[in-house]
Amino acid sequence: MTHRLFSEPLTSSNSLALDLSASNKELNSAIFGDISSFCAYINQKLGAKIGVGGYLEHRVIYEAHDNFATASADFRNIHLGIDFWTAAGTPVFAVADGVVHSFQVNPGSGNYGPTIILHHPALGIYSLYGHLATTDLEGLYERMPIAEGQVICHLGEPHENGGWPPHLHFQLIRDMQGFHGDYPGVCSQRDLDFYAGNCPDPFNFC
Repeated sequence: MTHRLFSEPLTSSNSLALDLSASNKELNSAIFGDISSFCAYINQKLGAKIGVGGYLEHRVIYEAHDNFATASADFRNIHLGIDFWTAAGTPVFAVADGVVHSFQVNPGSGNYGPTIILHHPALGIYSLYGHLATTDLEGLYERMPIAEGQVICHLGEPHENGGWPPHLHFQLIRDMQGFHGDYPGVCSQRDLDFYAGNCPDPFNFC
């Protein structure tokens, strides 16, 4: 992408990789099943840094939320974007010129909460910003021009962001498949090949 998401470039001094994968045995259901404990866990890991990671990461944390269960009696548990964990209210910048494709509040435990999706025609890609502050949706309209580097949203609090420790879910999407204001951010292992192709790694896309 052409512009950073946050006010400062992410470096080894202000960010760190955050492992929320199934192989992280210290992250158990007593932690991720309770929002206060989950927030305390994230804060203890990060200190003042931004936690980064999660693309195609297999996570068990979704088992605390019924909406990730599938009709095949398993869970959608492969994360399709990158998460940036930091303080609520942190501003987020548009990564490239584009227009507002759609936006809405996606309610429910574990969902995105307030969500904005931009279309970047020159790049042939859409960008999704999830777990935002509710006030970020005020004044938006579809096809609204967005400039590269423009502040477009802020990280939301747990009570408005789907019940998560404050973080940005950032995802790239090639084909929206008719979705509006929403797009799957997690998939089952069965569907991974399709979604890995339709949702490229933001760190590798240019």
